[in-house]
Amino acid sequence: MQDDVDIAAALAWAGSALGSPVVSYDALPGGLTSTMLALRHDDGADSVLRLMTAEPWRTHGAELVSRERDAQVAMAGTSVPAPTSLALDADGTVAGVAAHLMSRLPGAPLDEDEEPGGARSQAMADLLAAIHAQQPAQPFRTFQSWAWEAKWVVPSWSRHPGSWQRAFEVLAGPAPAYEPTFLHRDFSHRNLLWAGDAVTGVVDWVETSTGPAWLDAAHGASNLALAHGTDAAQDFLRRYATAAGRAVEGHWLVMDAVGYLPPPGKRPLFGRSDLLARLDDWLDLVMRDPALS
Repeated sequence: MQDDVDIAAALAWAGSALGSPVVSYDALPGGLTSTMLALRHDDGADSVLRLMTAEPWRTHGAELVSRERDAQVAMAGTSVPAPTSLALDADGTVAGVAAHLMSRLPGAPLDEDEEPGGARSQAMADLLAAIHAQQPAQPFRTFQSWAWEAKWVVPSWSRHPGSWQRAFEVLAGPAPAYEPTFLHRDFSHRNLLWAGDAVTGVVDWVETSTGPAWLDAAHGASNLALAHGTDAAQDFLRRYATAAGRAVEGHWLVMDAVGYLPPPGKRPLFGRSDLLARLDDWLDLVMRDPALS
């Protein structure tokens, strides 16, 4: 955590918001954009504190935590197991960075080597279909593509350069029409909490948007392909197509996969050669399989 972040002030603010002081806290795993802390209060209550500490997200922290709060408010009372927003300091007045305090849901993330296949894959598909069925009173922002044109450079490590080039050609053409749908926008097994094969919570709502449903499904599939290979990704897509009653729209699968490429001169978010190889294989499969593209 950066030296200019006042963690003591943030904890005092969280305690005041719940009417019970924070007596202990632990860092939660993950947190690419933020420092995520699990708090225990004096009265035995638990909460979770997001501090938007990592750039470039820190610069846009007010927008991100406000969107997360709005998404959680929109999901309250629905079948979607989202945290409850408890307090917001979007401007970072207290700790020096945007802060969002929310309820702590039961369950835990899967271990890295735990594949969410079978019943878990079905639970993911059913949950995503439920998310897409929501119709908030106020629509969220239009989705942003993460496959910027500056990224359209065939990676030097690819064993399938032709597939990447064809993917860039797909994205250079017109995008298909879509029904505006409520999106989590960062949906993946990594942002789910589990108890056995059941999903107990879906977290990290800072990118919530309106857009094509298949972009959410594509992101869930890409994450599965990176973590567990193409079979896991395809299984999830088949289950989602059935649960949602939607035919696969390959353009959005291409967009999501290309979005993992770094801009020129930047390193990938993940530098492991096995993950790069899995991304390479996933993009190649998307471009070759008529059922996907």
